[in-house]
Amino acid sequence: MRSLIVLGLLFSGYAVSAQTPSTPAPKPAQPPASKPAQPAPKPAQPAAPKPAPRPVAPARAGMAITVTDSQGMTLPDVRVEVLGVSDRSGNTNNSGQVNFTAMQGGTYRLRFSGDQVITFEKEVIIRAGQIANLDVILSLAPPPPPPAPPPPAPAPAAPVAPAVGPAGEPRTTSIVSMIEKELIGGNQPRRDTLVSCSGSMRTTLVQLNQDQAERLYDTAEVTYYVVAGEGAVRLGGRDTKLVAGSFVSVPRGTAHGIVRSGRRPLILLATLSGTPCEEPR
Repeated sequence: MRSLIVLGLLFSGYAVSAQTPSTPAPKPAQPPASKPAQPAPKPAQPAAPKPAPRPVAPARAGMAITVTDSQGMTLPDVRVEVLGVSDRSGNTNNSGQVNFTAMQGGTYRLRFSGDQVITFEKEVIIRAGQIANLDVILSLAPPPPPPAPPPPAPAPAAPVAPAVGPAGEPRTTSIVSMIEKELIGGNQPRRDTLVSCSGSMRTTLVQLNQDQAERLYDTAEVTYYVVAGEGAVRLGGRDTKLVAGSFVSVPRGTAHGIVRSGRRPLILLATLSGTPCEEPR
């Protein structure tokens, strides 16, 4: 019995040794691996400033105006001027109304004017965000005075009679006989002999031994008839030849001159018309 127990113990010990593996020798401890250096922390960024709050636009106000007369009739085309924080102006429409919008609240001075009304002013207070309804009664302007009557037409001026000299006597004469009687001398530069004088016409016998100076008649016309001799008439800087029988008519306001040529006197019959002849009869 005792031997059986010993065998059983031996057998059980062998079985335990066969099932339990041998424990490996522990490895030598390794030093801990060094961790990589961490980067330095970034400095904290300042917080971005918050945007300033937008200003709140003030609430807008306005006016609705109706203009009438004392009888309640609406008045069109009345000038309305609004002076204050928000200036406005305009004319009433055919219904006597005018509206003003987008205004700020405050105190305003209103002025109403026009040809048909008496100018009127008043003060109005409007609150922000509200429309003020205004009924305005105006007094009509008095009618304009009637226009002054036109001045009486001036009396027509009495026609001015042309200046006329005294009437002369009818006369008939021989120019040839007059020349023989009044013939110019060789030393005389000029000789004038009156032939006739009546009213505003004078006729003269002109004898020239030299040129006649240039002359101009503002209110009279002159004609020349060449009786004898030779010469030229100068008009506008141009000379026109004159011989016996030549006739020249010179309008008023025209400068002219007479040029004598040849060896004999230049004899002319000159008639001046348009100025009074004051020679005695």
